[in-house]
Order: sequence, then structure tokens, then C-alpha cells
Amino acid sequence: MKNTNWSIDNSHSEIAFKVKHMMISTVTGHFEDFQATAKTDGDDFNNATIEFSAKTASINTKNKDRDTHLRSDDFFNSEKFPEMKFVSKSFNGDKLIGDLTIRDVTKEVTLDAELNGVAVDPYEQTKAGFEIKGEINRKDFNLTWSAVTEAGSIVVSDKVRLVIDVQFIKQA
Repeated sequence: MKNTNWSIDNSHSEIAFKVKHMMISTVTGHFEDFQATAKTDGDDFNNATIEFSAKTASINTKNKDRDTHLRSDDFFNSEKFPEMKFVSKSFNGDKLIGDLTIRDVTKEVTLDAELNGVAVDPYEQTKAGFEIKGEINRKDFNLTWSAVTEAGSIVVSDKVRLVIDVQFIKQA
């Protein structure tokens, strides 16, 4: 029975990704507008139900032109598909499995997830911290734009590494 609700602590969480650029450097970006909830049996996160969503228009790679391109139909098409979502199917302590939806494609993904612990902060709030990592192929989700340099280097890698650090707050 999942009787404990948790909501994400946005000020102590980051939803980031890393993509190789021209196969020689890595570009990091993150989503600024996101929500997540978890439902657990008490403070036990085994078999927790975790749901996450992010506004695709909130993407930030610290480059305005690149962010505009990422919001376009070449990538997220933020106007038509304003949100990406993840709904867990299982969490067993080190693997988080669930359905990831980007654009109009939903695929099951397996992420490495580590519960760093549960602690009470100075304001008497119970918090739980996670580090979640994984890799997806962007083309699986119809993020298919591609270009090749004169020298034959691929401009954007198909592989996208996810680096997610989240803190949940137990709801009273």
C-alpha cells in the first residue's frame, strides 16, 4: 500500500543531460521547469511509484540559438509537444524502470538510480535524495535532426546521457 506522498524539491534538484558535440566535446543542458512525485510505503522507496514531467520549452544549454533550435520541430517541437514525461514501472534500489515519453513516442527505459538516503532537515521536513543516470538514443524519440561537418564528424551524437539529481520532500 503506497500511503506516503513525496513531491520534488525543485531548489535542490537538477534534470540535466549531456550530448557529444562534433564527437570532441560535451554539451550539457537542463530543464528549468519540471515536476515529480513519488508514492511509497512509509520511507521505503522499493517499488515506489515515481512520476516526472518537464516542460520542453524550458530547455537551457546556455546558448539562445541552440535552445531555440532544440525547441523547434527538428528536436522537441515544444509547441506541439510541450511536455516530456516519465512514469515508473518498478524501482528495486538500484534500477528505475519506466515509460519515457518524448514528443509522441513512449519507450521503456532502465535508469541507474541510487537512493542517497533519507534525512530530516533543520525545518523538520523529511527529505530523500537520489542520483539517477542513464542513456537514451534520441532518435528513438523522433529527435532525428542530424548534420555532418566537412570533415565527416557528426555534429550531435545520437546518445544522450541523463544526469538527474533530485531531492523529494515527504508530504504531511
